[in-house]
Amino acid sequence: MDGSDHPEGVERPIGVAILAMGGQGGGVLADWIVALAEGAGWYAQSTSVPGVAQRTGATIYYVEMIRPRGGALPVLSLMPVPGDVDVVIAAELMEAGRAIQRGLVTPARTALIASTHRAYAVTEKAKPGDGRADPETVRAAARAAAARFLAADMQALAERAGSVISAALFGALAASDALPFPRSAFEETIRAAGVGVEGSLRAFAAGFDAVAAPVADAPRPVPAPPATPRGGTPAERAELDRALKRLEADFPAPAHAMLRHGLARVIDFQDVAYGHEYLDRVAQIAAHDDAAHGFALTTEAARQVAVAMAYDDVVRVADLKTRESRIARVRGEVGLREGQVLDTTEFFHPRLEEVCATLPAKLGERIEESPALARLVGLAFARGRRVRTRTLFGYTTLYLIAGMKRWRRGSLRHAREQAHLAEWLSLAEKCAREDYALALEILRCRRLVKGYSDTHARGLGKFGKVIGALPHLAGRTDAADWVRRLREAALADEDGKMLDGALATVATLAAVPAQQGEPVT
Repeated sequence: MDGSDHPEGVERPIGVAILAMGGQGGGVLADWIVALAEGAGWYAQSTSVPGVAQRTGATIYYVEMIRPRGGALPVLSLMPVPGDVDVVIAAELMEAGRAIQRGLVTPARTALIASTHRAYAVTEKAKPGDGRADPETVRAAARAAAARFLAADMQALAERAGSVISAALFGALAASDALPFPRSAFEETIRAAGVGVEGSLRAFAAGFDAVAAPVADAPRPVPAPPATPRGGTPAERAELDRALKRLEADFPAPAHAMLRHGLARVIDFQDVAYGHEYLDRVAQIAAHDDAAHGFALTTEAARQVAVAMAYDDVVRVADLKTRESRIARVRGEVGLREGQVLDTTEFFHPRLEEVCATLPAKLGERIEESPALARLVGLAFARGRRVRTRTLFGYTTLYLIAGMKRWRRGSLRHAREQAHLAEWLSLAEKCAREDYALALEILRCRRLVKGYSDTHARGLGKFGKVIGALPHLAGRTDAADWVRRLREAALADEDGKMLDGALATVATLAAVPAQQGEPVT
């Protein structure tokens, strides 16, 4: 491309739009492109329109450039115009999709360069179920909408090079031949910037090679079951060996992989004795399973019981935040270098319910039942706490809260979780004797309950509504299908409006019995 292909033969500028979120170096990439063009004697300018916030909207950087002509000063656009953009660079796959929606990508003109990694948006995370957008839909749209679609996991390439994604994208831009400048000019631009030169050049080369000689994405390896913790006293190790032998001997082989995952999770959450409790709970359901159904009940129970027993509470949050593995991950994400100090600030704002739930059961109940005590405790935690883990006081506070797990079994939260767990499994066990499919759907409903604080309260409320609809479905051959539909409605939106609509329909079913084999839509 040389900027001279205007239909009237008048030279036109080259437009480059960059869509990047906070921390991805979109501004640096725009500056490099401007410096690249100006280094070749071209006119260039850049502008930016900020997004709402990190992961809720990308900043759009726009660069226009044109070669000098007869000493005349060009007039360059301040923003990209749909249908008139030559290059679109998306620092995340869904940003490529948004560029297509905005009309910035056209099949007659635009080279679309995108990183295929995902940084999930707030709307994707907020959805109660799996709210992740389908990446294949965006890929298909990109291939149809762009003159050329050049994609690779630029984030992974940059991380391996010890740099940032903007450098890898700059390399991909060089390899695309969308700009009339040689590779050496791109590399010289990085050197002239003088910041993180070696790492940026490595990432640049990786991005260049990924586009110049694309390689199909390697299939993701199937993760092996997690290693069960082997530490502890000799007595604890003996109990762990006994638990592993129970798993192999007392449960069907198709459920072993999920059981190993579940056992590792609950032991990590509490201790080996809790792991034996987990196996006891799953055994309740396994007693009603059989090979004719592929032992689906046992496998689902192994999954959902582990999640239910390893619930999120204040103690668990503090435990995860003080682990060395988590600190090491954060160091890697921010690219901490030798001699630098990592300083993280953790924000805690527990509700009165969370505070009471952490206390011994009788004390927590007493505070909840006493308006005066509840008001006093509420005032003490009315403001959130910002805990800086680099300080001795901040880290020690989290460490001590994490250490409270040895007393977790006596807490109000644990008592309530155990009661809910027992009631749920008892219901599934009862249904398994009469309606295998319904029992399986009841087990799957436990995925509605997740997180802690307001998220947990909403999920628990939805779970109660779905299970509360069972009397309306009694005796129906399509009861399992209706429970599935209710669960999917509950997962569809945060407010629960779809679930309320589905429940209204279920409430009318008592007068309309389903016929044997009646299809459910």
